[in-house]
Amino acid sequence: MKRYTEPKYRTIYDAKENELEQLREKSANSSWKPAFHIHPQYGLINDPNGLAYFNGEFHVFYQWYPFDAMHGMKHWAHAKSNDLVNWERLPVALVPVEDYESHGAYSGASLEVDGKLYMYYTGNIKYGPVERSANQNLAIMDKQGEITKYENNPLIEGVPEGYTGHVRDPKVFARNGRYYMLLGAQRTDLTGAIIVYESDNAIDWTFKGELDLKIEFPEEVYMLECPDFFELNGKDVIVVSPQGLKPEGHDYHNIYNVIYVLGKLDLASLTFEVDHYQELEKGFDFYAPQTFAGKNNERLLFAWAGMGEIDYPSDVEKWAHCLSIPRELDIVNGKLVQKPAKELIQLRKSAKAGDVVLEKAGSIEVGSALQYELELDFTDIDADRFGLELFASENEGLVLEFDRCGQTVSLNREKFEAAFGGEYGFVRSSELKIDDKVKVQVFADRSIAEVFINDGEVVFTARVFPEEESKGIKIFADGKISCKYEKHELAQGNSF
Repeated sequence: MKRYTEPKYRTIYDAKENELEQLREKSANSSWKPAFHIHPQYGLINDPNGLAYFNGEFHVFYQWYPFDAMHGMKHWAHAKSNDLVNWERLPVALVPVEDYESHGAYSGASLEVDGKLYMYYTGNIKYGPVERSANQNLAIMDKQGEITKYENNPLIEGVPEGYTGHVRDPKVFARNGRYYMLLGAQRTDLTGAIIVYESDNAIDWTFKGELDLKIEFPEEVYMLECPDFFELNGKDVIVVSPQGLKPEGHDYHNIYNVIYVLGKLDLASLTFEVDHYQELEKGFDFYAPQTFAGKNNERLLFAWAGMGEIDYPSDVEKWAHCLSIPRELDIVNGKLVQKPAKELIQLRKSAKAGDVVLEKAGSIEVGSALQYELELDFTDIDADRFGLELFASENEGLVLEFDRCGQTVSLNREKFEAAFGGEYGFVRSSELKIDDKVKVQVFADRSIAEVFINDGEVVFTARVFPEEESKGIKIFADGKISCKYEKHELAQGNSF
């Protein structure tokens, strides 16, 4: 069958003379480019891939289409760091030029095997607008940083019987002396699944079957993308991105959403006994997260701070999206929590601390900036509604509001001139037990805010594209409230 061809399926090797330099120049002066988040010089990035602490360095690969702020031929771009803060761009790790990856080097994960980093990824094959297949491939990075595609790719050619061509995003891990690969998949009845392969050498793979996740997904869930698996505090954890979930209460209001599942994985029976599951993040712009073991074996996470099939304001500048800050995971009171990685403290340059007391309804400005870390402790709460407004000006503002009566917290970005994604709503919310104390930590970086409430009990990620004058930081309440705050000026944080 003849393969599908479109102009967007070209690689950096097909770039015309000076084309990439022109794209770089067009995007270079954007006021919305983050200072300490991994982002593209030009083009579009999405899923983090192959995350690893390897040979004394942190490695982040990510999906990248160079030629426009759109989803086209996906490469694996590459950045490395000694400290999770200062990142160095490296040459593109994977350029899809082989027949087994003819329509993109799609997402995957990495694993250290025999002193080398094995990078597993999906080679996308398209035969038409709908018809497709998938191959699971391997690239290997040695300790000198040289990356070579495995000479006998694909490791797994095509898809098992009973599944469509939507089989992708390998997650490989070792357990009990064997290797296992989880893949997101779609059954031929157009419902989502996770399938499992096994190997005794991390090269030769045998189809083992489908994982019974013990969760009754609605029939509308047509794909389970980007499965991730790890062990934490004696629990097995699966993070997965089901496509097709409908909004339900405070949950699942994005076009695509992410859940985590705590329990016990039994590889002999291919079952996962579920203790607890819920939506992982409550923000607007969080998808396809991937985790890895850090320097001290802590469990770290990066996510795509974006969302598919939505036009973002930076698209006109020929760049789109960024990754989240690195987050450290923990299990607290039977739930998975996310906190900013400890290494981010290195970004701090100077601090301003203060105490605010509002005796009655009103607001007070406590700073003005586009790039900062903010820590707040709300106490002595005698107000029904209170909160924080970021990127505030006369016309704009990102509003974090706590509702004591409803025991909820919400984030609202509808006030921005560069509003987007309105078809999915401008407000995200979560249940939250609100007593007389609430702790908030914010990382703001020009066009993104990541908000951590009560040490990661609830987390919101929001892309915002403010006007230059929208820099205010305000505390507000409809009654009496006290707040201690500390605002940290942050360094650039990377060499991008």
